[in-house]
Amino acid sequence: MVITDPWAQIAAERRSLADLLDTLSPAQWEAPSLCGSWSVKEVAVHLTSGPSTSTRTLVKAMARGRGSFDRANELLVAWRSSVEPAEVTGWLREYAEHRFTPPTMDWHAPFSDLRIHAQDIVIPLGLDAGVPLEPWRDVLDFLASKAASRGFVPRGRPALTWVATDLGWSAGGGARVEGPARALATAMCGRSALVGELTGPGVPALQAWLRNR
Repeated sequence: MVITDPWAQIAAERRSLADLLDTLSPAQWEAPSLCGSWSVKEVAVHLTSGPSTSTRTLVKAMARGRGSFDRANELLVAWRSSVEPAEVTGWLREYAEHRFTPPTMDWHAPFSDLRIHAQDIVIPLGLDAGVPLEPWRDVLDFLASKAASRGFVPRGRPALTWVATDLGWSAGGGARVEGPARALATAMCGRSALVGELTGPGVPALQAWLRNR
């Protein structure tokens, strides 16, 4: 394991993201993110949902969402997104050390969720999340695993050999796609914003999948 204390890393990155969010203008808070139809603010709210949602509220959201975790997530965000930005960053700090994990998953899930959604926020704003490079290895290991197919990786992702040129990391099989870890991770999760940084014979298949999602 690259990260010697994963929960300390998660806490540090939650606090760092809160610090960055505190610098945003009202227009930036409402700007579109890379995550579907969510705004920057809604993505930030989502990052607090797991640690702060009670079992009762989660059951209610699941019932309203007809058993779909995706719909339940959308409801949890919708119910809380009217708050002021300062309250959102306050939640990130309040729950920075919380050890919430989705059922059957370990720390890789909340860490990968945090890393990817931070990119959903900063990339469209032209900002840098300022996170260290090496922990992307753990995120990529998770995204290449079967576990990530439950809620992290959209269906139908082509079978490719993924190569992070800045980490000396690779996984998978099939045509090769290579580039920086950040670009690779966001593409593996269905984001096209940084696909221009990737090269290799597998890029056309990746681009076709991203277009048709």
